[in-house]
Amino acid sequence: MADHVDRILAQWHAERPDLDVSPMAVIGRLARLSALVDAELRRTFARHGLDRATFDVLATLRRSGPPYRLTPTELMRSAMVTSGAITQRLDKMEARGLVERTPNEADGRGVRVRLTEAGGELIDRVLPEHVETEHRILAALDAGERDGLAATLRTLLESLGGSVA
Repeated sequence: MADHVDRILAQWHAERPDLDVSPMAVIGRLARLSALVDAELRRTFARHGLDRATFDVLATLRRSGPPYRLTPTELMRSAMVTSGAITQRLDKMEARGLVERTPNEADGRGVRVRLTEAGGELIDRVLPEHVETEHRILAALDAGERDGLAATLRTLLESLGGSVA
């Protein structure tokens, strides 16, 4: 069974048989999967008035455990948002009542970001649907295949310096 990437590989093989284009089999499929997965996740988040970055911040605070507070730097390192986006993201989330900034007791100059009750209720409501979306996306793979793929992707990420501690 040939897919779009197989057709691309065949075309390159015909046009440039001197090149080993086999990495395109993996990278091309990863790119296509990334776009499809992002679209599915965006639909799930949109049903709850969220985008991926807002979900990531809420989820990071929620999984941090009580008292569900982190510094903006800790959030930036743990969530999938950039330093340039974190202040703007937190401003919007605070305006919606999902988080609040409080003074950092350990550092009078800094702040901590705390998940509000509304933010906690929202992430607890969205998380099961998010996980169900991910299960649906991976439904074609059995548990062993998922575990193997996760391990392979971890190895690739670590080799590229993308491991997140």
